[in-house]
Amino acid sequence: MKRVKILNKVEQAGVIAVVRASSAAMAERIVEALVAGGITGIELTFTVPQADQVIEKLVNQYAGTDVVVGAGTVLDAITARLAIMAGAEFLVSPSFDVETAKIANLYQIPYMAGAMTITEMRSALEYGVDIVKLFPGSEASPAMVKAVKAPMPQLNVMPTGGVNLDNMSEWFDAGVVAVGVGGSLLKPADREDWAGLTRNAQAYIAKYNEIKEIN
Repeated sequence: MKRVKILNKVEQAGVIAVVRASSAAMAERIVEALVAGGITGIELTFTVPQADQVIEKLVNQYAGTDVVVGAGTVLDAITARLAIMAGAEFLVSPSFDVETAKIANLYQIPYMAGAMTITEMRSALEYGVDIVKLFPGSEASPAMVKAVKAPMPQLNVMPTGGVNLDNMSEWFDAGVVAVGVGGSLLKPADREDWAGLTRNAQAYIAKYNEIKEIN
């Protein structure tokens, strides 16, 4: 089943890079440096100019590899369908949207909806959300993940925002299935330091592999 295969790729990727950029060319260069460093989970946000075209290009470029390319900042069903038509393998929203969930279900594409409270998480699950994006992660904590998974052990959580090399293991110890990482991973891209970005990606993947071995 397509949806299950994609979810497995997301879980195996572990670290999902949240790619924001001022141009399509910059976004493509960032992804290239990340993949060179071993990152296989890419969330290309719709704040990137011509995001759907970039997604289509990346999906074609990395077809047949472990790289999984999804669309981020999907705020409504129209954007969701644009992303799916471009080949996006998963959708990510900062908040939960019913119509987006319906589109994702229709096309059997995993939907990761943002939620911060247990009520929001429950609503997301009812509409078939596969992974709840705990957002902003910087305002939550690994202890919160443990707390919500006690009454809802079936909940798959991916914190985004505030995740870094120092606290990543705490999140996975709390039971998250993946982490979304933006600023702390992509910082070298601000200076167009592509080698630095690749080294950063390698550091995140090394840390993730270390966590997997322990768990």
